[in-house]
Amino acid sequence: MLVRILGCGSAMPSLRHNTSSQLVDVRGKLFLVDCGEGVQVELRRRRLHLGSINHIFITHLHGDHCLGLVGLVSTLNLLDRTAPLHVYAPAGLEAVLRLQLQTFCSGTTYEIICHEVDTTQEAVIYEDRSMTVTTLPLDHRKPCCGYLFREKAGLPHIRREAIDAYEIPYSQVNNIKAGNDWVTPDGEIIPWQRLTRPAEPAKSYAYCSDTAFLPSLIGRVRDIDVLYHEATYTDDKIANAIKYKHSTARQAATIAREANVGRLIIGHFSHSCEEQTLLQQAREVFENTDLADEKLEVRI
Repeated sequence: MLVRILGCGSAMPSLRHNTSSQLVDVRGKLFLVDCGEGVQVELRRRRLHLGSINHIFITHLHGDHCLGLVGLVSTLNLLDRTAPLHVYAPAGLEAVLRLQLQTFCSGTTYEIICHEVDTTQEAVIYEDRSMTVTTLPLDHRKPCCGYLFREKAGLPHIRREAIDAYEIPYSQVNNIKAGNDWVTPDGEIIPWQRLTRPAEPAKSYAYCSDTAFLPSLIGRVRDIDVLYHEATYTDDKIANAIKYKHSTARQAATIAREANVGRLIIGHFSHSCEEQTLLQQAREVFENTDLADEKLEVRI
């Protein structure tokens, strides 16, 4: 699992940061999370093929999280895309997107399938053979949710030396991985645990965009590998955090510590706050914290 930060600033784009967007790569499948302005430039800068993105997840309907969407959709049309594009977002986005397309991009070459997300419920909204994407209800000025990407547990690995020692046919390997014991021609039962090694732990990543400090989030992201949590303000601007329903760096770190996550990435920085101060205040609570940056790639 690989997470590429494409934008981590707050409401206003700056010379330092784009607005919010990330690309999550799970075993070669690419998922775009939020789509602020500048996302196409970042994708091209990294030589990533726009047409490989088939699923886009929008957290909420504030411009710094979705104003880049219609531009990306238009560019995919210019590239003669034919594969369907799935867009997951809170209620209201589809009507806006359809109006924009009617105005600027009539007659797309591919189907756009919009999935309305209930931001008040924790629910699996995407699933395939290897992973799931689950909504994480957040507390912001508009209906908002984060997204949890979690791999499914893999099958155990076969111990080749054990297979050879017992002369087990390769046709039986999948049965053993599935938990079936092997019975030798002499009737001896060989437990499947002796013939396998445990699978690698399933990876997990949570993206929590704009939200006030939300203790209920702790249980929902407990023990995940990496958490991205907004950290808009420093301690001295706690009044702004409360007023605008954002979090301070210290509050983000508190969620990470109490949830026992492996690593915390903070972003959505206010232009009025010094980033090194944000980092320092977060690390006072949770040491394994890093700042998001458009050059950052997080390998899980």
